[in-house]
Amino acid sequence: MEGARQRAVDLAFALAWTLVRRLPERTVTWLFTRAADRTYRRNGRGVRRLRGNLAAVRPAATEAELDELTRAGMRSYLRYWQEAFRLPEWSAEEIVGRVRTVNEKLLRDAYAAGQGVICALPHLANYDHAGAWAGLTGMPVSTVAERLQPESLFDRFIAYRKKLGMEVLPLTGGDDDVTAVLADRLRAGGFVCLVADRDLSERGVPVTFFGRPSRMPVGPAALSLKAGAPLIPATLHYEDRDLVITFHDTIEPDSAAEMTQRCADAFAQGIAEHPQDWHMLQRIFLDG
Repeated sequence: MEGARQRAVDLAFALAWTLVRRLPERTVTWLFTRAADRTYRRNGRGVRRLRGNLAAVRPAATEAELDELTRAGMRSYLRYWQEAFRLPEWSAEEIVGRVRTVNEKLLRDAYAAGQGVICALPHLANYDHAGAWAGLTGMPVSTVAERLQPESLFDRFIAYRKKLGMEVLPLTGGDDDVTAVLADRLRAGGFVCLVADRDLSERGVPVTFFGRPSRMPVGPAALSLKAGAPLIPATLHYEDRDLVITFHDTIEPDSAAEMTQRCADAFAQGIAEHPQDWHMLQRIFLDG
């Protein structure tokens, strides 16, 4: 049964990558918006978890306000998938033209210094679009990907991100030490981007996030210290048709735990300003 389910999921993604890109954008947007609203009304486990996470971001929100925010969050999440299925067909001009930035000079100056740069990001808006933009504007991205089942689906996502110009290393199960490879990329002056607001290893660093206990991966901070590369948190949000990337102040070298907390603080700032674009449908807080 599990094998059949995995094959069905893989087939669904394969069809989506084939069909969604062929439909007019207006039609696809309508379909994905309707799908988001239907998913919201079904109120499954992921939707309930999203609502609980957003309640931590907006603790003073009324029930009605939280309902509307959760609905907007599901629309933003489905927008991510809509774009994922269509991004490989966007022109370079469209990928770059639909991005606006805040404090980009922080990133460019650090990269120009030649010591490599690490960006840590939360699950906000469309980080694949951000990675494609970075590569097309002179900063090719190295990153990691969580291994998915079935393997064929994982391979599809690797191929998708490679087509967008990113080097993608499997988080687990690869032949090489991922940390060592990323450190080598940084020492060569490269650009590493890591999504870092959810701990997949259960060995993350304890942080305070929106006033509540959580854990976040130590990888960005540890890599920064190991390779001597600056660590810059970034947050994303949607604004009409555009993706907006905000670069936060560089995190000064300190203990890995303290640097991870500062990443969490930067993430919280960006999420608080645009909570509807935080696609966190999994448990992230340790107290509930």
